[in-house]
Amino acid sequence: MNALYGLFLVCALALVALMGVGGAGLTGLFGIAIPYVAVAVFIVGFAMKIFDWAKSPVPFRIPTTAGQQKSLDWIPYNRFDNPVNNRDTVVRMILEVVTFRSLFRNTSAHLGKNPQGGPQVAYFSEKWLWLAAILFHYSFLTILIRHMRFFTEPVPWLFQKLDWADSVLQIGQPALYQTDLLIMAGLLWLLARRIFYPRIRYLSNAADYFALFLILGIVISGIYMRYVAHVDIVAIKQYSMSLVMFSPTIPETISPAFFVHFFLVCVLLIYFPFSKLMHLGGVFLSPTRNLPNDTRINHHENPWNPKIKPHSYEAYEDDFREAMVEAGLPVVKQPDEAGAEK
Repeated sequence: MNALYGLFLVCALALVALMGVGGAGLTGLFGIAIPYVAVAVFIVGFAMKIFDWAKSPVPFRIPTTAGQQKSLDWIPYNRFDNPVNNRDTVVRMILEVVTFRSLFRNTSAHLGKNPQGGPQVAYFSEKWLWLAAILFHYSFLTILIRHMRFFTEPVPWLFQKLDWADSVLQIGQPALYQTDLLIMAGLLWLLARRIFYPRIRYLSNAADYFALFLILGIVISGIYMRYVAHVDIVAIKQYSMSLVMFSPTIPETISPAFFVHFFLVCVLLIYFPFSKLMHLGGVFLSPTRNLPNDTRINHHENPWNPKIKPHSYEAYEDDFREAMVEAGLPVVKQPDEAGAEK
């Protein structure tokens, strides 16, 4: 049901845009007001979330470790899985952000049977999840950078070369972008994993499906515009540049299909700062990733601990020695011994 809720909501949003522009003619609302509001909400929401995380105190070192910690000099340690200085921690962060290193080592547990017929837990690699995540994230990044050509004039050299590399196979007319296929493959695998894996389905809520269906709706509507509807690219370029220059004009030749695609993008921008998608910025502020594990080298004291005078066991026994003896509890010093010392 959670998957159906997410699918229904995305379809409803697409229908709202289609009817609002194609039926009611609200091009000013969907083409000017909503895009500016979406960008403002995204920037302010993203900044506020990052600021809130950045000001959260982290008095202890709590990094997630995946290797031998540094101890004695003759014991080899894992520099990047268990870093002890800032330099190795930066390398670890780069590997985490660029290659999803922790996800690559991810495993799943399954309850099976041993040769005697009893229960046995078996662990399997989750490399398919890592591959789907790589395909989705890098394809999304490439598509995002490619779309920057609609908001720049002249188009920078990097955007032109990336567009050429993405369509280098020259399949069909217009040329097929490889990232269109790759992002669909990654999204469908991530969606199928949530739907068909019982344990993942049990942990998934409507928000998880909504994010996937929303991005899937953006991708499908974009593919439809490029390969089926053949929208007026020149008019869309004029429109996007007018938004950037804060003098918005909407050419009449722009198809309603574009506004469906653009409205879903705006919804994603508004939804982004308040969703799990904020791991884009949160990964850099996660104390389980961005802190060196130097607890054997430096002593970290919790600044929130109250200043309480220590009470040793010897002092405790001096306070309650007679009661402990009467109760039959062992004591280090008998009452006569303690009295003699005094």
